[in-house]
Amino acid sequence: MLPAFTHIRNWIFDLDNTLYAAETNLFALIDVKMGAFIADLLDVDAERARRLQKDYFYRYGTTLAGLMHEHGVDPHAFLDYVHDIDLDRVEASPDLAAQIAALPGRKLIFTNADAGYAERVLARIGLDSHFDAIHDIHATGFQPKPMDHAYHSLCAAHAVDPAQSLFVEDMARNLAPAKALGMTTIWLNNGSEGGGHDLDRDAIDYEIGSLGAWLASLKTGEMA
Repeated sequence: MLPAFTHIRNWIFDLDNTLYAAETNLFALIDVKMGAFIADLLDVDAERARRLQKDYFYRYGTTLAGLMHEHGVDPHAFLDYVHDIDLDRVEASPDLAAQIAALPGRKLIFTNADAGYAERVLARIGLDSHFDAIHDIHATGFQPKPMDHAYHSLCAAHAVDPAQSLFVEDMARNLAPAKALGMTTIWLNNGSEGGGHDLDRDAIDYEIGSLGAWLASLKTGEMA
C-alpha cells in the first residue's frame, strides 16, 4: 500500500460512472425514463421535460430532489420508475472485483440512486459480495450529494471516521463536502456527464483517469 493511503480504514465509492466505465452510459436509459416521467407529470413535451430535468439536476443535486421540492413528487414512485432499466450493457469486471476485495478495511457504496438499483448494478459487475453497506438516497432522507446532510448521515449510520476514510467519485462537486469533513478525495475524471461541473480543485486530493489502474498502483507504489 502506498504510504499516503495506509491510514485509510473506510473505502467509499460512488456507484454510477465510477464502478463501471462512463462509456457504458446507463444514464442514457435513465434519462429517457426521467424525461417520460416529467412529461407525463407536468403534461409537457419531451424538449421541455429534458430542460427541466437538467435544470433540477444542476440546481438540486438530483432530478428527484428538484421534483420533490418543486412538485411534491413521491420519491419511491420516481425511483422505481426510472431505475427499471435493462442492465445488459454493464459488463462483469473480475479484475476490479479482485482489486476492491483486496483493499484493507471496510468498503462502502455512497450513491444518489437507491439500494435496489445499486445491488443490481453491483451484481452485473461481480461486486455484489464485496461491499459492507450501501448508503443510498433513502438513507440520506432524500437529501442527495452534494448536500452536507448526505455526508453526515453516511458517517453517522456507519460509524465512519472521515480522517480514516477515502471517497472516490466521478462528479467533482460531490467531493467538496467530503473534503470539508476530512476525507481523502479522489476525482475519477473519466468524462462522465456533469463530472467537471462546479469543479473545486482545492477539494480534490488526487485526480485519476482509471479506477482499475489507480487501484493497481496502490500496490505497485506508483500513482496511476
